[in-house]
This record gives sequence, structure tokens and C-alpha cells, in this order.
Amino acid sequence: MATVCSPFSKAVVRCMQKLSLIHMHSVYHLLTPSLEVLLEAPLNKHRRLNNSVLLTVDLTKAVADEAIARGDSIIITYPVDATPGAMADWLCQCAVPSSVQPRPSTETMYPSPDPPADPEFQDAGMGRKITFEQPLPLNDIIDSIAKTAFPQSNVIGTDTEHTVGFSIAIPQGSSVSDITISSVAACPGSGSSILMKNGTPVADLLLTGELSHHEALAAIEAGSVVITLSHSNSERGFLQGHMRSNLHERLAREWREARANNDLGRSDSDESEVQVLKQIFADDSVCIDVSQSDRDPYQVVCWQNGREA
Repeated sequence: MATVCSPFSKAVVRCMQKLSLIHMHSVYHLLTPSLEVLLEAPLNKHRRLNNSVLLTVDLTKAVADEAIARGDSIIITYPVDATPGAMADWLCQCAVPSSVQPRPSTETMYPSPDPPADPEFQDAGMGRKITFEQPLPLNDIIDSIAKTAFPQSNVIGTDTEHTVGFSIAIPQGSSVSDITISSVAACPGSGSSILMKNGTPVADLLLTGELSHHEALAAIEAGSVVITLSHSNSERGFLQGHMRSNLHERLAREWREARANNDLGRSDSDESEVQVLKQIFADDSVCIDVSQSDRDPYQVVCWQNGREA
């Protein structure tokens, strides 16, 4: 029996296409091996799902179970992208303290060889780099990253404490408080192929999810600083801090248009299917949430006297 796609799920797909997060396939194909996955629960005549979307970095069984329990219509699992104004730009701007005005513009490090015709996407490509007019204290940049790159689920302690943990490598003989930074290069996920060119760092500060031991050594021997947030932690904050609100605004508009021009489906739809479609179109709600089950596989364990502290 053929499955039927929910009109709400169709609206989500159209919205993602308008955001150029799907139809830029040539960019993704050339610059990264993965494209975001949209996993939909087909229309069920006997159990109507919610007009809701669950965002995640990685699609695991725990995330799928969460979506089923919530009754979500669709899961969007979103890896590193090449889209202007999206994840790579967000991560790079996390390194810019709020006191820096105007905000420095970002440079695409590896532009797409075949960008879309739309001028808005001419800067598509992997990796971002910013250069400050004046060198900034590394302390200030670290503080900005700690405040902006991490979703609340990664924060240890109260809101006022806002304690987060991540790895930093600095040149031997230096101290964090003595270092100034003139340029930052960022790549979410695993950024070695973007941030190291012929074994040489491309900026004073390399910001990414993970870098190998030898690559980090090469970077600090060349005088650069490396900050790694853990692979998916360098991506997850984008979902909560940017994509969720941006997608919600656009999807709410897309869903209003779909409801105004509703089509109850195929001519061979049976009565029970038509009733479910009517219920869906009657619902003006739109909900987008970031998965609470999605997390980096690596966790930090504090061990003391033979037990976890």
C-alpha cells in the first residue's frame, strides 16, 4: 500500500528548500559527504501526528524514540553545511566578543566551484575566516565562545555560573592571558582538512569540533591556538541558538500559505484519510524543538577515589 506524505511534512520540505538547505546539493556533494536527512512518519489514518519538527545533529535510536514519544511529524538531522549564514558562519561569529563593533565580515575559505545562481548564495562553501582590525585578547574570545557556542544542556551549574568545558592547545611557553588573536578560522565538526593547509594553520586561532593530536601539535608549533569543542558540540549550539527560531518563522509562514490553499490530497483518498487531512489543515500550530536526547558520544568523567565524583 502506498504511503501518503503529511501536508505539514511537505511544508517543512518546501521551507528547507527555500532556505537552500536541500537544493544546494551540488555544493554539498562537492564539499562534504553528507546532506541533511529528513525522516518523516507517513500519514497515519489512525494516529494523527503533531505539527511538530525535531531537530538533531545525529539521528540515534534515542532521538527516534524521543520523536515517537512526542508524536513529531518529521525529524531533521542536520550536519555541517556549506550555506552562507548557517552553521559555519555561526561558529565563526561565536568567537567575536559582543564588544567588537562593527562585527567583522566572514570569508569563505573553500568557495563552492559551482555556486547557485542566486546572489545570496554566492559565498557558499566550507570553512569561514574572520580578521580583526585590532588583535583581541584570547581571554575575551574564549569568554565569547563559552557564552555563545554551547546550548544550555552543556552548561554545568546555574545560569549565573555558566561553566562549560572544552579543549584548548596553545604554543608551549605561552599563557592564555598573554596571547592576542588577529584572525580566526572555523569549521564545525572535524575541521583539519579546512583549517590546516599543507600542514600549516590558516589563522591565529583554529576553532572546530576536533583536530588530531599531530595536527594540533603542528598548529601550536607554528604559533597558532587550537580550540576544540567536541565534534557535535561544535554543531549543536547552532540548532538551538539560530536554526530553531529561523526555521520556525519561515515554517509558520509556509504553513499559513499551505492551509490557505489546502488540497485534501489524491482523488482516491478514502474517507478516513480525508478526515485526518482535514484535522491537520485545521491546526494552525507549528512547533520546532531541538532534541533533548541528542548528545556528543564523548562525556567528561570526573573520577575520584575509585568512583565518579
